[in-house]
Amino acid sequence: VFLGGSDAVEFPIKFTPKKPGCYNCQIILKSSYDIRVYEIECVVNADQADAQLEFLIPAYQTVTQEIPISNLSSEDWRFEAILEGQGFHGPPAINVPVGGTVPYPLTFKPIAE
Repeated sequence: VFLGGSDAVEFPIKFTPKKPGCYNCQIILKSSYDIRVYEIECVVNADQADAQLEFLIPAYQTVTQEIPISNLSSEDWRFEAILEGQGFHGPPAINVPVGGTVPYPLTFKPIAE
């Protein structure tokens, strides 16, 4: 089979997941000369992550909670943090490399009981 100077053929696939999760699929291509099996795994993350932190500390004490940020994408991430609420502190930005996990240190230092 002549492919116009290339040994690749495009095989478009449309994938429309309804919810986050891990989706596995096998594509089997058969001819009279060959059988090929391609395994595809798609990992779908939620559009928005909801989280809740609860800090229980003695009055006027400081507590730091490290929040792990995992980058499962194919590009490095730069996060900018906007903290709202009195007494919360943390770095204004963090960088998370591809395949890495970086903790974001969120500190709460109350100024009253």
